[in-house]
Amino acid sequence: MISLHSSEFSKNTLDQLLIPAERVAHVQIGNSLEHALLVLTKTGYTAVPVLDAAYKLHGLISTPLILDHITGIERIQFEHLDQSKVEHVMKKEIPRIHTNGHFQKALSLLVDHPFICVEDQDGFFIGIITRRALLKQLQKNIRLINET
Repeated sequence: MISLHSSEFSKNTLDQLLIPAERVAHVQIGNSLEHALLVLTKTGYTAVPVLDAAYKLHGLISTPLILDHITGIERIQFEHLDQSKVEHVMKKEIPRIHTNGHFQKALSLLVDHPFICVEDQDGFFIGIITRRALLKQLQKNIRLINET
């Protein structure tokens, strides 16, 4: 049986798993839902971070949140897409970790979320850590253990 404590895996820093902010699709807090839906559709993601003009993290917007907002009792209300703003629909309580956060916290958050946002102490968006990146690193470390 492989123990993660016996490997170097738990010693990885969050920086090694980080996808930097400049490479992460996002929307701004004042964008319309139409714009957010276009970003989500074109990138193929189901959720993206919501930032303000100063790059502070405010939440996440997702396709299900947008669709729930425009779905009425009898029809889909497409007019809400350009009339509603991201800030009124976004999820504010999101999985996030600070740049000086612990690896174990990131790991526990990624069990239930496909990615977590990383922010600095002032709330500025630094990037994301994906479940995929963590699993790839785990796979690499397990392979190294098995080779020894």
